[in-house]
Amino acid sequence: MKKLCATAFAIVAMATSALADPIFGTWKTIPDDNGYYGHIEIKQCDTRICGTLVKSFDNAGKAVASDNVGKNIIWDMKIAGDGNYAGGKVWSPDRDKTYNSKMELTGDSLKIQGCIFGICRDGGTWTRVN
Repeated sequence: MKKLCATAFAIVAMATSALADPIFGTWKTIPDDNGYYGHIEIKQCDTRICGTLVKSFDNAGKAVASDNVGKNIIWDMKIAGDGNYAGGKVWSPDRDKTYNSKMELTGDSLKIQGCIFGICRDGGTWTRVN
């Protein structure tokens, strides 16, 4: 019985990891208006995709304390297919603005774009950390 349970558990674990979206992982943002950048952990949140700031760095690349660590940067993003994600929000801490956003994944690059009140902004291309 123990062997059967272990086998069933292994099959479920493999199936779950196979369903993981390629966007999941940690991403390095581009520097903000102050030269700071962050590492965002993107993962599944219920039926949507979200991303949380897990680490912040100054313009010299030194890790710094930030009140924004642990806060959602991305939320309510939906898979649109072919490496595209849409319908979600991205918060820009340096401007304290939330944008209606879309993202495009190509390999280890994630292009971020967002609009607010009809004004669109290129959020740059983030790179995969892991």
